[in-house]
Amino acid sequence: MKVVVVGAGIVGAACAFHAAAAGLDVTVLDRGPVGAGTTSRGEGNILLSDKEPGPELELARLSRALWDEAGEELGPDTLELEAKGGLVVASTPEALGALHAFAARQAAAGVRTEAVEHVGELEPHSAPGLPGGVHYPQDAQVQPVLAAAALLRAAVRHGARTHTGEAASALTGADGRITGVRTADGTVLPADAVVNAAGTWGGEVGRRLGAPVEILPRRGFVLVTEPLPPMIRHKVYSADYVANVASNDEGLETSCVVEGTRAGTILIGASRERVGFDTSMNPAVVATLAARACRLFPFLRGVHLIRAYRGFRPYCPDHLPVIGPDPRVPGVVHACGHEGAGIGLAPGTGALVTAQLLGRPWRGADPAAHTGLLPDRFLNTGGVPT
Repeated sequence: MKVVVVGAGIVGAACAFHAAAAGLDVTVLDRGPVGAGTTSRGEGNILLSDKEPGPELELARLSRALWDEAGEELGPDTLELEAKGGLVVASTPEALGALHAFAARQAAAGVRTEAVEHVGELEPHSAPGLPGGVHYPQDAQVQPVLAAAALLRAAVRHGARTHTGEAASALTGADGRITGVRTADGTVLPADAVVNAAGTWGGEVGRRLGAPVEILPRRGFVLVTEPLPPMIRHKVYSADYVANVASNDEGLETSCVVEGTRAGTILIGASRERVGFDTSMNPAVVATLAARACRLFPFLRGVHLIRAYRGFRPYCPDHLPVIGPDPRVPGVVHACGHEGAGIGLAPGTGALVTAQLLGRPWRGADPAAHTGLLPDRFLNTGGVPT
């Protein structure tokens, strides 16, 4: 089977890696370098801690196991894979009660959770007086561009090819089935299946393939400090982060997310706002994120920021990715709309897409658990989830 994967970000690279390893004939198409889009603008989060029980959490659990497998095959240093764990903290007793209830639902779904009474025991440099939190030992982190490049190199070792260009239109046979992709420069790439892993541009690529889905951009900022000795042990974030992820509000939303990197820098987020593809810098957002981080870790008041970067998180209106074959155009398979969770969900997405291409369930995965991610929910709605 010939497969064209549109998109060389982390999700496209994972799809190519799993498909090529399964023996499929894979070509990866992207208009730019590997990981140059949303992947290069992320923090590298691999999280179970922020997901409600349901199809996305099941995909996250599958992906978490596959990240460990990728680390064993490709080398954890190649990915900068760190099983650092996550720590979600509450700022009030009321927020702590809600966090404990949320964690109980996750634990019932198979997530490891540990109530934390004294936050300072896990994070000695955190602010005093925090009422508590929940530790998630399964949370981890990778360096996203390195991870995408490593997965794509492994796919090439399995026989995959890469092609620079922009997907312009689909080629279909008399029966409406996909037969290939025409690029903007007129190149034709024959294909039995085309995987739409175009990230923020997944909506436009879907339209060009004749299978539109509503993928919207949500701008986010991340701050980067000067390199420091190890000061923060986990990925630490405030309990309101989960609510902000699931919110449909169009205005600016910020929550405190702080973590260290192997290079010694500290990453500070997170903001979300619906402003289309506006890439302009917003100093007020930077100031808000910095102030929140300093309240959680007071030592940051004396630390220099060296840069702030921003990018777009691709999301569907129901905040679930769209993964699977599109019934409107046989041969089109979607793998996009992961919002801010694409790094963590990439391996599971690649595995499920490959299983769907081969017509068989992925090992260890319950097919029923992932039906809520299928494109069927867009039928007769013009690409908007029902």
